[in-house]
Amino acid sequence: MTGVPGAGGRVAAAERGETRIADRVVAKIAAQAAKEAVDEPAKDAASPRATVTVHRDTARVRVSLELGYPSDLGRQCGAVRRRVAERVEALAGMEVPEVAVQVERLHPTGGSLAAQGRIR
Repeated sequence: MTGVPGAGGRVAAAERGETRIADRVVAKIAAQAAKEAVDEPAKDAASPRATVTVHRDTARVRVSLELGYPSDLGRQCGAVRRRVAERVEALAGMEVPEVAVQVERLHPTGGSLAAQGRIR
């Protein structure tokens, strides 16, 4: 290693190496962001799960989650996509061109007819 002239013997930035963030770390960031984006998670819903494929500084994310119903599912999925992309970019410094959201299960919320016992 060579020092940078006049820098007090410090190593030049190009010679220091690189930081690599593991796929599983990016997946945890994405899952937490998805959890934050859901309006009112159903009390018996499982936590969101994420799988990630990282290539250089680009992450493709797939999120599986459970949502309350009735609700605006399209709006909630859009919010999850935006939040996941923002948080992965901010915390991991990666571009996120794709966030696929898969709704695994719908849970009746307190406002639904089934939850109120009117429909069996």
